[in-house]
Amino acid sequence: MNQEEKILNTYRTVAIVGLSPDAERPSFKVASYLKEQGYRIIQVNPEFSQILGEACYTDLVSIHEPVDVVDIFRRSEETPAIVEQAIAIGAKVVWMQEGVVNETAAGRAREAGLLVVMDKCMRKEHLKLKDREKN
Repeated sequence: MNQEEKILNTYRTVAIVGLSPDAERPSFKVASYLKEQGYRIIQVNPEFSQILGEACYTDLVSIHEPVDVVDIFRRSEETPAIVEQAIAIGAKVVWMQEGVVNETAAGRAREAGLLVVMDKCMRKEHLKLKDREKN
């Protein structure tokens, strides 16, 4: 079992940083899919009060429940600050979506004991996992 499969099988609460309320945006599609698959999705976007029918938080440190995975849909240069918040709240995983790459932020997360996935889509990895489980 690879790291992505282990994460998807182990952790169920996902904070999505940069979640858009636009159904056409990748962040919305990923969040909707993961929610359908039984994951607890926590929305993080300071521009909105609600997305997917639930409260939307301004940042990770505003969340008042444990977060397993921080799924990042922000520009690569914004990831160091998000990683610091992920560390501060005790997240277990930092997952940077496709196109999001920051080696410095990834290194900092690993130093703090977090698992790191970079430049991969959580939805696509989950679909691969489900496909492997079928065969």
